[in-house]
Amino acid sequence: MPYTYTLTALLPASPKDIYDTWLDSRGHSAMTGARATQSRKVGDAVTAWDDHITGRNLHLEPGKKIVQTWRAKRFTDEHVDSIVTVTLTKVPGGTRLTLNHANVPDDQTGYEESGWKEHYFTPMQRYFLTMTNVAAVVERAKKVAKKSSRKTTVKSAAKKSRAVKKKAAKKTAKKTVAKKTATKRSAKRANKKTAKRVKRATH
Repeated sequence: MPYTYTLTALLPASPKDIYDTWLDSRGHSAMTGARATQSRKVGDAVTAWDDHITGRNLHLEPGKKIVQTWRAKRFTDEHVDSIVTVTLTKVPGGTRLTLNHANVPDDQTGYEESGWKEHYFTPMQRYFLTMTNVAAVVERAKKVAKKSSRKTTVKSAAKKSRAVKKKAAKKTAKKTVAKKTATKRSAKRANKKTAKRVKRATH
């Protein structure tokens, strides 16, 4: 007789990230460490763990629920397809993944006892923790770059301001020198005229 069981795991990622990764062939392969082909369309065929698992999408609720048929190579013709229902619930620090596995052959209890934990939950926790750390590093790098850019902009603006002030000061100095020179020339001409008048008056 087939039986049903339920398992839960806490993952350091958002429900959306887990949903998207599960249904992405590259993402599913990366988070489990084994080749997989997945799809976001209901009715499409899926595989997992180097084709050890084959199945089909039955029901999909973006960011919330994934329902797939799962059939392991160990299943015989007498076994009907098992059904895996993954429910994702947001909790502080990440997501609670609730996995319900129905129609499991009663002589294949390894999935419940260690299979899911060893081949999914543990590598998924490791994968999403790594992705979270990478995202944090990238975010910090962006902040540092932004801060550095602001400093560069401020320095550039200050340098430009100093250059403008220096240019204005030079221009003012030139005007002052030119004005003094003009004043001296004017005074010199006036002195010469006065001297000529005095000379005429004495003769």
